[in-house]
Amino acid sequence: MANNLTSSSTRTDLNTETDKFFNNMYQPAFTISSAVNDLVIGYFEKITSSTEAAKLMASSVIYTSLAQRIDPREVLEKFKTMSDTELASYTSMFLNLNRVGSSYLGINNQPKTNNYVKRMIRP
Repeated sequence: MANNLTSSSTRTDLNTETDKFFNNMYQPAFTISSAVNDLVIGYFEKITSSTEAAKLMASSVIYTSLAQRIDPREVLEKFKTMSDTELASYTSMFLNLNRVGSSYLGINNQPKTNNYVKRMIRP
């Protein structure tokens, strides 16, 4: 049967420039020098016990800082001035800058319950 509609299964040119453009439409392309990349990875290698964890953390921090138009070196200098507990809180909030409000990472929000209400709730 002949028609002017083409089946999607007969398409062979799946890696065209148009496909690449639309597949990466909402993915900003960031570039960074290898020196800055190594600097951030080196900092997180000191803190974490795993090289793989350091690379993942560094890439997340670099991506978030570039998405917010902040120099990753400035973020790193801020991280260096913090204690471990401050760093954990600040890092989770920093990484949440690019996330939707309903999907924050590392936030434990336990609302305070009124003592009268708490007394009335059965375990």
